[in-house]
Amino acid sequence: MQTKNKVGENKTTEIFKFSGDWDKQSKALQEKYPKLTAEDVKFESGKEMDLIKRLETKLNKDRNEVVSILKSNAALAKTA
Repeated sequence: MQTKNKVGENKTTEIFKFSGDWDKQSKALQEKYPKLTAEDVKFESGKEMDLIKRLETKLNKDRNEVVSILKSNAALAKTA
């Protein structure tokens, strides 16, 4: 998916699918980012975009940064 940023340039937006144990991943996120609350990391199937938006706001990051954080967090949670 492509979106236009503020200056009109195309920017690729990654599509993200959740996998693995979300309880474990959410706890790891809260440890890494203590300002995240249980409500911030609440996941409901079909509402992935809501979670990403909450994390964007709370962490002051754009969508691609949040997706990158979630991917690396999922990889770390699998090895822990």
